[in-house]
Amino acid sequence: MRGRARGRRLLASLLLEAESARSAAGASQADLGRPLGLSASQVGRLLRGELSDVGIVRLSELLSLLGHDLAARAYPVGPPVRDRSQLALLGRLRRRLHPGLRWRSEVPVIEAASSGGIDLRAWDAAIDATAWTLRVDAETRIRDVKEVLRRVSLKQRDSGVASVILLVSDTQANRAAIRLTTDLLSAQFPIPARRALRRLVAGEALGGNALIVL
Repeated sequence: MRGRARGRRLLASLLLEAESARSAAGASQADLGRPLGLSASQVGRLLRGELSDVGIVRLSELLSLLGHDLAARAYPVGPPVRDRSQLALLGRLRRRLHPGLRWRSEVPVIEAASSGGIDLRAWDAAIDATAWTLRVDAETRIRDVKEVLRRVSLKQRDSGVASVILLVSDTQANRAAIRLTTDLLSAQFPIPARRALRRLVAGEALGGNALIVL
């Protein structure tokens, strides 16, 4: 599991920093253990990554004793674990594609390794032809149309792609949200859904952004 593997790497890196700081400060394992309520041997096992229950609070306490503050943030890396409805939505679009088109799932917003930074955002899918490519963002439940438009606009800008599909589940709630923001959606997604689908069936480029409700 990606999250578990990443967590283990982060923990190992932090413990290595802690051991380096302890050595530089000339502190013994017993010195660290007393304020933590741990024995010297327990501190040693902790620093070697041998304790399976090292929590973020305990790790922060340890680093604080060594003059370090622990900072942490969570970054979006694309869609969370998809439920059946989102997988079904993407599947409905994929089945309509010309067989010559390539479908890729969970595509990074910035794919080039030389982009100069790390961008952890992702598109739900990419559709590739020999001469063109587009990206897909899938929404099973629209709660804030403006937020969706802002997010998709920023991802499109940073991806540098000419065409994006906002793919939305055909539900009463979503239809209502779309009706209330028709002008905003039309401005950002000017290609009519039927025309967009006809072009995808034929393997042709969209020529712009499209909102497709399936």
